[in-house]
Amino acid sequence: MADDRANVFFYGSYMNFDVLREVDIGKRAFEPASISGYELTISPLANLRKKQRGTVFGIFTQLTHPELDRLYQDHARTVLGGNYRPEAVVVNRANGTVAAALCYLSQDMQAASADAEYVDRILKPAQAYGFPQWYLDHISSFR
Repeated sequence: MADDRANVFFYGSYMNFDVLREVDIGKRAFEPASISGYELTISPLANLRKKQRGTVFGIFTQLTHPELDRLYQDHARTVLGGNYRPEAVVVNRANGTVAAALCYLSQDMQAASADAEYVDRILKPAQAYGFPQWYLDHISSFR
């Protein structure tokens, strides 16, 4: 069914409610979470690369498939210029449980410097969600 919701893990600018509003996705339950085995990079857009002992912090939520299409087919590709595809990940939820979720990664992003304003759209919600200081410093390092 088109309106069935899928578990999703966001790690970049889609953690930001202002960005989600641009794509007509309203507030819903968002939960701080993390995944292991990856490292965040912002070059020029947020992306993940595999790293055996890496940890990425983000948010866990549920979206419908039409919402995911608007985010990744329309907004990410057309507005941001990124081509992202879903991969299955295991999310460590704040309540101590784990869940399977979709996480969107780019396999063909051309490396470039990140725009400071874009980095701030990731840093501000990361601060609001109380991510560890070392992780906030990591995000800031891409300015």
